[in-house]
Amino acid sequence: MVDRTRIGVAIDVPQPWGTALTVRRAATGDPQAAYTPAHVTLLGPTEVDTAVLPAVEKHLEAVASAHPPFTIHLRGTGTFRPITEVVFVALAMGISECELLAGAIAAAEGVHRDTRFPYHPHVTVAQDVPPEQLDAVFDDLAGFSARFEVTAFTLFSHGGNGHGSAGPWHPRRDFSLGG
Repeated sequence: MVDRTRIGVAIDVPQPWGTALTVRRAATGDPQAAYTPAHVTLLGPTEVDTAVLPAVEKHLEAVASAHPPFTIHLRGTGTFRPITEVVFVALAMGISECELLAGAIAAAEGVHRDTRFPYHPHVTVAQDVPPEQLDAVFDDLAGFSARFEVTAFTLFSHGGNGHGSAGPWHPRRDFSLGG
């Protein structure tokens, strides 16, 4: 039997905005809010052979060193409805940089990105909650705006701990952009 590990790669939304968005997500009743701080996903939850983790980390080092720091500007809300029941805070700046990072990260040996949906950088603020909660958070955060510098991304591993797919994610390692 092959030992597998679930990983993800993300850009954390810094304070004070990260906490504000996570608290607002929790207020919708979204159970993921308890385990998933506000972030921009670069590689969603992905199962990999544990044996390839050192190679994945080496690949992430190379990706990070090849990409310079950049600015993300979060502004307003969007939704993936009716395809999926998700409301998010949109990126007004930093989209192409996230797309380039996500593409480079997904090219790691042993990493197979879920391609059911095209990559679209965003910060989820409600998912799989009643429609009235989706509508409320969409309206409440329509005027949201935050601008911050991205100098690193983080590799996370899934802790499980009896929470199933809603279990906690643990930072495994940060990778500084531009080397």
